[in-house]
Amino acid sequence: MNKIITISRQYGSGGREIGEKLAKKLGIPFYDNELITRAAKESGFTESVFERAESKATNSLLYSIAMGMSAYGSQDLGFNNLSLDERIYLAQAEVIRKVATEGSCVIVGRCADYILKENPNVVNVFVWADINSRVERATTMYNMPTKKAEENILKIDKRRANYYNYHANEKWGKAENYHLSIKSDYVGIDNAVEVIKLYVEKGV
Repeated sequence: MNKIITISRQYGSGGREIGEKLAKKLGIPFYDNELITRAAKESGFTESVFERAESKATNSLLYSIAMGMSAYGSQDLGFNNLSLDERIYLAQAEVIRKVATEGSCVIVGRCADYILKENPNVVNVFVWADINSRVERATTMYNMPTKKAEENILKIDKRRANYYNYHANEKWGKAENYHLSIKSDYVGIDNAVEVIKLYVEKGV
């Protein structure tokens, strides 16, 4: 039976590394930026357009307005009436659904947990950590300048939350949206991989 593992994560929590190591240990494909490349190829949009979509979501209200659709819904949902960002999201969602039908895999971010919520073979994981741990990781491993590192990390988290909250109409990081929540600075990266692996293997 195929198992699709989606990983949502706070910035600097090591969620991407956990996902990559998990996929390698399970011997299954890992998708992160690869989704952007594939979606760009299949939709005709450039990769830079996809990369900008999530980074623009700095304010939930302004983002909703910028999307070109009412946050309270629209009666006219024709494709031609969707904003560019909505079309980008739909193109990426289509790719996520496709890779989920191709076999087991690990998918990081991009609302994959919501997009695949009707799939019974999906395990959704949220990875988080204390801010001090995330600052240390961001400055030492991601080369983020130490000055205002915490502020920048929280801004990135806010963008991810607004992007998710808008498209999924759910709250990013809310426990009920995930099967498993892991505090990576408590268990460590490699142990987090083992915890997820065991959870997936012991699941129904």
